[in-house]
Amino acid sequence: MRVFSTLILGAAAAAALASAPATATGVVTCKAGPQSGWKSQEALTAKLTKEGWTVRKSKVDGGCYEVYGTTPEGDRVEAYFHPVTLEKLYVGRRGEVLFRKAGY
Repeated sequence: MRVFSTLILGAAAAAALASAPATATGVVTCKAGPQSGWKSQEALTAKLTKEGWTVRKSKVDGGCYEVYGTTPEGDRVEAYFHPVTLEKLYVGRRGEVLFRKAGY
């Protein structure tokens, strides 16, 4: 009987988690308007590469572009950029804030 109730509770917990809405996980949120007005992630990668960054991965999070990569100084970071202007908004490394634009 105990095993059965444990299975029921586990299934209920899994169902609750699966039905939760997806939300932004990042530390920055952008109000960037419709994606049709955004510059491409490829344009951001090209800009950062030209500036000396190495981009490992980029994605959309919280209406911003979130980038995992290495700065020109050699720091492995998580960074956020505005998708319309490609402006740097936040750069962090293992819980340490290296840069945060005022208002973000």
